[in-house]
Amino acid sequence: MPRDVAPAKPSPSGPAASAAPAATPQIQLIPASAEGALDAAEEALDLLLDSGRSPGEVLVITTGSQHPWTEHELSFGEASYWAQHDAGDDVFYTDATFAARAAVRPVVVVAVNGGSTEAATGALAAAHSRAGALLIVCGDPQQINAVLGAGV
Repeated sequence: MPRDVAPAKPSPSGPAASAAPAATPQIQLIPASAEGALDAAEEALDLLLDSGRSPGEVLVITTGSQHPWTEHELSFGEASYWAQHDAGDDVFYTDATFAARAAVRPVVVVAVNGGSTEAATGALAAAHSRAGALLIVCGDPQQINAVLGAGV
C-alpha cells in the first residue's frame, strides 16, 4: 500500500502552486504492462483515497491514450477543463501533452500506458517536478528506470 514518508501539507491551487516542491518526492514503482498501467494507476488512486488522501491532492498523468475522465471533460472545452484543475478540489487527470501545465500536488500518479518514448519521458519528468511528497509510477520497470534512474 502506498504511504508517504512524512505527511504532506495541502497546497493552494492556482499560479502560486506551480512553484517547484521543496523536497524530492518519494517514488514508488508499480510494475504493469502498457495495457494494465491505467488499471494499476486507478488501484493506486483508490488506495490513496481509502487511506485518507484528499482527492484534490492527487494528479494523474497518462502517457498513451487519455483517461476517460480527461476525454469527457475536454469535450466541454479547455477553459472548463483547466478551471477544474485550478479549483483543486478533486483528482485531476491529464496526459503527457498537458502534464507540464499542471500545478504541483502532493501526490502524482503516472500511468505509462503507451505513447512514444518521448511522451513517457516528458510525462515522467513533469510528474517528478510536480509531485510534492509522493510519485507513483505504473508501467514497465525497465522503461521507467531508464527515464528516472536505475533502482527506482
